[in-house]
Amino acid sequence: MALFRQVCSRALGGQQKLLAATTQSVSHSCNASDLKSALAEKIPVVQEEVKAFRKQHGNTKIGEITVDQLYGGMRGMKGLVTETSVLDADEGIRFRGYTIPECQELLPKAPGGKEPLPEGLFWLLVTGDIPTEEQVRGLSKDWASRAELPSHVVTMLNNFPSNLHPMAQFSAAMAALHSESKFSKAYGEGVHKTKYWDTTFEDSMDMIAKLPVVAATIYNNLYRDGAAPCPIDANKDWSYNFTEMIGYKNEMFTELMRLYLTIHSDHEGGNVSAHATHLVGSALSDPYLSFCAGMCGLAGPLHGLANQEVLIFMEKVVKAVGLDATDDQMKDFVWSLLKSGQVVPGYGHAVLRKTDPRYTCQREFALKHLPDDKLFKLVSQLYMLVPPILLETGKVKNPWPNVDAHSGVLLQYYGMKEMNYYTVLFGVSRALGVTASLVWDRALGLPLERPKSMSTPGLKKLVGA
Repeated sequence: MALFRQVCSRALGGQQKLLAATTQSVSHSCNASDLKSALAEKIPVVQEEVKAFRKQHGNTKIGEITVDQLYGGMRGMKGLVTETSVLDADEGIRFRGYTIPECQELLPKAPGGKEPLPEGLFWLLVTGDIPTEEQVRGLSKDWASRAELPSHVVTMLNNFPSNLHPMAQFSAAMAALHSESKFSKAYGEGVHKTKYWDTTFEDSMDMIAKLPVVAATIYNNLYRDGAAPCPIDANKDWSYNFTEMIGYKNEMFTELMRLYLTIHSDHEGGNVSAHATHLVGSALSDPYLSFCAGMCGLAGPLHGLANQEVLIFMEKVVKAVGLDATDDQMKDFVWSLLKSGQVVPGYGHAVLRKTDPRYTCQREFALKHLPDDKLFKLVSQLYMLVPPILLETGKVKNPWPNVDAHSGVLLQYYGMKEMNYYTVLFGVSRALGVTASLVWDRALGLPLERPKSMSTPGLKKLVGA
């Protein structure tokens, strides 16, 4: 996986083309039929590579830190190693070196389908290799065999009040699944630290397998009068089984879920859900507890809840100017919004300085499958009008739409109108990226994360203020 070159590229600001070439050169290099065997082949090689790299460059400086960065959410500070994906400000996300369009082209699909299977992306995130169809089918069956929930988790979910937010229910279920942790059991029995990755992998596989059942139970309890999720079909993929469990029979909705669960999976290591999962995992909390922490972060309005915020904004737009507003009417509305001190949800990103590729692929899906939908046309109108307005204000570094500006519209079109639930879908997807990273954290023996904090008086003294 040429980790040396990946780490160097990040340290120097991200040479994405080199990374892509490096990753693709090892595509299909492993013939193992199951993911764990494929991973076991990779680990010793990468461990030695990291060891040699750190021995030679361990004291090499890779950047400077300003006072503003300490007060400004540590934006732009290089402080983490994340192998699964790299986010470039001008290019967007790459999963192990592959762009979203490349993943759409190269990753295996369901029979008759056009969108990549999330199982294939997980294999890519864990190993760095594009899996074969046989490997992905095997992973689907493996997850199907692990999907059953323990009875106490089902009972807990069924007893939650209807006014408890779906993300609170989802996070609570993750904490309750701690009872099933193989990592915690092995740690309690004194397993050697070189074997931590093994049970971290097993917990991650078990948890990912159970997520659609948890998510479906929450959805059915809240919106389908408590209907029990239908049994898992071992011959179908992860996304298909999820949509069946929540009663969606539209083949295109299932295709949308395959795309959605793939593109929301990972976005480098510094975002709230990924970083929180990594941070808690560094204390050797098991994957269930670590992921629970990440999901509590994802539930925030500045992170995963943002797609819900976008739809609330869209409702405000429709109420104010209607679905058939002229461009001038829409411009006037956006300007009045900005002048009142409000923002346009779904536009801008902490890192990106271009249209989010995750937005682009969802737009392409909509152009193909729902080109005449009025809400999609409204989204397209905003896409053309908002960025120039934001640029004209002179206050916005990135005026382009992000992933949240589009995903809710697609879900609405296919009948999923329960906005409070959307972040649960995001959470199911995000598990793929953060657990793949957790496995590598333990394989590489990454230590407890403990950065140094400072007080304002301490900072003033340090800089001579």
